Amino acid sequence: MTERVGLYPGTFDPVTNGHMDVIGRAARLLDRLVIGVAINTGKGPLFPLEERVELVRAECGPIAERTGAVIEVVPFEGLLIGFAQQVGAGMIVRGLRAVSDFDYEFQMAGMNRRLDQSIETVFLMASETNQFISSRFVKEIARLGGDVSTFVPKLTLERTLARVRNPAAG
Repeated sequence: MTERVGLYPGTFDPVTNGHMDVIGRAARLLDRLVIGVAINTGKGPLFPLEERVELVRAECGPIAERTGAVIEVVPFEGLLIGFAQQVGAGMIVRGLRAVSDFDYEFQMAGMNRRLDQSIETVFLMASETNQFISSRFVKEIARLGGDVSTFVPKLTLERTLARVRNPAAG
């Protein structure tokens, strides 16, 4: 039987409960899930790349144990389809929150399909409790002193609050 390998790419700055929801559901569908943490310095990340990778790895441990899937967290830079080929992914997993996500994701899926027809893009809808969560909103709310405890996992919450309270640490 062929190993089912999927790639879930993102900046994960920070990783949210919405991301964790998609990761958990994708892990149940795959034998191996590679989470590609994009360098993407253009977004002005709150966390450096190494810390984002570390946080995603730590938060995914329980999902790997629960699902039995192999979950790898790897930083990447460059063309997504090239990275998917590099890790042997036959599927790119994307999470959708709202109709506004769909237009962009639909275009990207079409471009990726033209670049490599052997790699499918699969969309997983965010669960209703996570549809409104975005890393951008989490950072903004945290910086303004709001409560983000229901939007991110525990370790990520601690690190996010520490980072926004002391931006120079890192």
